[in-house]
Amino acid sequence: MSAPLDGILVVALEQAVAAPLATRQLADLGARVVKIERPEVGDFARGYDRTVHGQSSYFVWLNRGKESLELDVKRDKELLRALVARADVFVQNLVPGAAERLGLDAATLRAERPELIHCSISGYGPDGPYRAKKAYDLLVQCETGLVLSTGTPEAPAKAGFSVADIATGMYAYSGILTALYHRERTGEGASLEVAMLDALGEWMSQPAYFSRYGNEPPRRTGARHPSIAPYGPYRTRDGQVFLGVQNDREWTVLCAEVLGDADLARDPRFATNTDRVANLEALTGLLESAFSERTADQVVELLDRAGIANARLRTPEEFTRHPQLAARDRWREVGTPAGPVRALLPPVVSDDWEPVLGAVPALGEHNEAIRAEFAPGEEAG
Repeated sequence: MSAPLDGILVVALEQAVAAPLATRQLADLGARVVKIERPEVGDFARGYDRTVHGQSSYFVWLNRGKESLELDVKRDKELLRALVARADVFVQNLVPGAAERLGLDAATLRAERPELIHCSISGYGPDGPYRAKKAYDLLVQCETGLVLSTGTPEAPAKAGFSVADIATGMYAYSGILTALYHRERTGEGASLEVAMLDALGEWMSQPAYFSRYGNEPPRRTGARHPSIAPYGPYRTRDGQVFLGVQNDREWTVLCAEVLGDADLARDPRFATNTDRVANLEALTGLLESAFSERTADQVVELLDRAGIANARLRTPEEFTRHPQLAARDRWREVGTPAGPVRALLPPVVSDDWEPVLGAVPALGEHNEAIRAEFAPGEEAG
């Protein structure tokens, strides 16, 4: 069974999170991804931590299925040109201006090969006053308003994972797939620009709309939803349960079948979502009072029976043992230089192909093979 991107060569001059996430997903679909790394040190994400058999959790997550080539892009230009000359896709997320100085910008490369798909990932885009400004995940979270929209009234907070990088990587991935489809139909390549500010800005659109047109600052409500209620954690006799009510029909069901008080749905304080948000403290008190004599398991059972969405709070480690993932056989073993690890299958499931979950490469693991293939007669470096 062939993979959708069999035969596609991706050359990635990448580091950190955003670009590696995009290209790893291309590798999962069968593309051959050659990852160009700095000689001796490699992608600096290799050194972020040492938690996975002594390896970086970031690097293991983002780089399975790739070939690692150590290359000094300033000195070994012949091999780099040979790689790009055969690439279907070229991805780079160098510091602002570096691609142009190296002659690796879209205008230069596509002048020679119009069929090339060139994807540049940056913090703030190719022009404007922030063009040359460095951008890391937390900083883009700050610039887009995410940090001031997250946390509690007393303390804003960043998201607990690299959300700006992930948003950017996902748009780069979908943009490259779109460009491959376009090229299949027209024969034309594409020049793609993906900025972290734009990617996370798209994800921040609802809070931005709410704040701009609602003429009020963002509501930082901890684990509760800032504009939907009830939606968040509620205490029970022995813990807490998270639940979410999306509309007035579900609110009516919650009152009648879980709280045992159908008349509560008609209380003017709680009749609509806007009313419930305005009277959140009273609403929370009613729910927690009703749950106070039941265990969390009992409350979950009531909510499930009534068809009200709910969840239990899990740690990231507990997620790796989630019974739903186990029941659906969603884990596979992936090789790394320090031994096998479990990896979650890609989210999109198809009956027509299996994802290609290749090994995580050691730094320079493919130096000799790639040089022999693309620069025959040259000594391995």
